Amino acid sequence: MKAIDRLKELKLNASIRDHPSVPRYAIALPKYEDKTANGLTKCVIDYLQLSDHQAERINTMGRPIDNRKQVTDVLGRTKTIGSMTWGKSTATKGSADISATISGRSVKIEVKIGKDRQSEDQKVYQANIEKSGGQYWIVKNFDDFIKKYDEFLDSLKSNN
Repeated sequence: MKAIDRLKELKLNASIRDHPSVPRYAIALPKYEDKTANGLTKCVIDYLQLSDHQAERINTMGRPIDNRKQVTDVLGRTKTIGSMTWGKSTATKGSADISATISGRSVKIEVKIGKDRQSEDQKVYQANIEKSGGQYWIVKNFDDFIKKYDEFLDSLKSNN
């Protein structure tokens, strides 16, 4: 079974459980794809949450600052002047895209699509997570994520 199909099956079962009066054929499922960073991130988070784990997206972009003003000219016309800028992020430099707890273990997941590579800050962050006993995964597609997820759960079972 393809990894994305596994996710769709989980989502369908959750929808049937949550909405028992809706016929199966009438349930609209999200369109899952792993060709973009946003798409892959959504797949990973939904899969983990549907599998009874905790997962959340980490925003490292900072915050928008609105420097615009409304002004009225002598003819009574209003217009906007100024622009939006971005303030510095409060997130830890190099933070992973997804923070999750899987079976009580901390897992940080970095999404990399195509030629995207880790920055130096991300490598330092990875080293800190691993040094403290957490897991740090780099995933390039949903099949890659499922492989790491299954191996991780298998390693937990074999350690018990």
